[in-house]
Amino acid sequence: MQRAQQPQNKQPQDEPVALNNLHDMQGEGWFPNWQPYKGNLDAAHALPVDINEYLPVGKSVLLAIQHTFAMFGATVLAPLLMGFDPNLAILMSGICTILFFIFTGGRMPSYLGSSFAFIGPVIAVTAYAGTGFNANLDVALGGIIACGIFYAFIGLVVMAVGTRWIESLMPPIVTGAIVMIIGLNLAPVTVQGVSANTFDIWMALATIACIGSVAVFTRGMMRRLLLLVGLVASYLFYFILTNVLALGPAIDFQGVQQAAWFGVPSLHQPSFEVSAIIAIVPVAFILVAENLGHFKAVEGMTQTRVTPYIGRAFFADGVATALSAGVGGTGVTTYAENIGVMAVTKVYSSIVFALAGVVAILLGLSPKFGALIQSIPPAILGGASIVVFGLITIAGIKIWIDNQVDFRKNSNLMIGAMTVIMGAGNFSLNIAGFDLGGIGTATLAAIVLNFVFNRFHTESI
Repeated sequence: MQRAQQPQNKQPQDEPVALNNLHDMQGEGWFPNWQPYKGNLDAAHALPVDINEYLPVGKSVLLAIQHTFAMFGATVLAPLLMGFDPNLAILMSGICTILFFIFTGGRMPSYLGSSFAFIGPVIAVTAYAGTGFNANLDVALGGIIACGIFYAFIGLVVMAVGTRWIESLMPPIVTGAIVMIIGLNLAPVTVQGVSANTFDIWMALATIACIGSVAVFTRGMMRRLLLLVGLVASYLFYFILTNVLALGPAIDFQGVQQAAWFGVPSLHQPSFEVSAIIAIVPVAFILVAENLGHFKAVEGMTQTRVTPYIGRAFFADGVATALSAGVGGTGVTTYAENIGVMAVTKVYSSIVFALAGVVAILLGLSPKFGALIQSIPPAILGGASIVVFGLITIAGIKIWIDNQVDFRKNSNLMIGAMTVIMGAGNFSLNIAGFDLGGIGTATLAAIVLNFVFNRFHTESI
């Protein structure tokens, strides 16, 4: 096995680099040849830590904890919104991250956490009311497993033929629209869930204000943890108003007091229904679009060519999703929060992510920690949901802006307009007795419209 060659004149980078300036991770084996970092991480202008470099154990563990908490807010929030066990979701996120590290050979620095792309379809197929345990969880798990298997198959195809076909099937006009409808489709249910009484409405607004204030008025890691910090702040505010001032229904801590410090979360068995599978499997296309963008961002930040390993990453994420759902966990995906941490710290070592997975496993094995999460009032979760689904919608718009989608072309205009309204209005197509759901129907429409308009019609501006 050859020694990994380091790029010459390596300099700190803040902006994405051109593709022809990227360097490769040398090495013939499945894993790269890891080398010790030779720079001074404490220096004011420290050199970036490459994917195939490693730091001393102490610093690596601290960075791993930081990554764990960066993913924490979203990974906990997603299962709560679907009625899943958040403790199990955290545990499986750690296991899946380590699995991803192994399957990709440590060549793709990423953390796998709960995917928000599953929320809409899961709520639709389970008729989840928004609070407590999801009684129809088993049906959703079967659909998520099928989605993971399909996604893993896509990864195998990409490993065999490359990524060009995906980019042709799902250009930015399609991926942007698909991402947008995830947030828009859930908006009516989310708002209705916090409108039961005046107190809940005000607490949802307070939660929105807390999260928004953290996002705007803080800096550094606190801004990266805007969901977590905002939830904690609104939780404390709710506690003071209810448990101290008795202005609303108090938080019940009995479950927290009774829970053990250590223990394995309850596992759940899936059941497979064709209608649920048809509704949830299309999420695989969303994961492809989402992760493709994440991997391109990693490639730009690290100045390292990771595109050859995208097929491995898709396959790993698909297998991890099926594994997680197989025991009762959520579907998983790579996390933009952790990519943001890399952008701030300039530490891209994939070993740090494997250690972050270990930290998550330890947290997931504490029932008391899970009981504390379960005590979060629905009004606070509803307010956080409004922020999250709004951010997902804006992320879709950002895909259009970043890729300079030209809406002077009627083809782009029609694809975007039809898809977004179909998804937002929950326009659902019934095929042979099976309901595709609003998100599934809109996703299918975007892909088909793009294929027809761009294959059979050339438009001049």
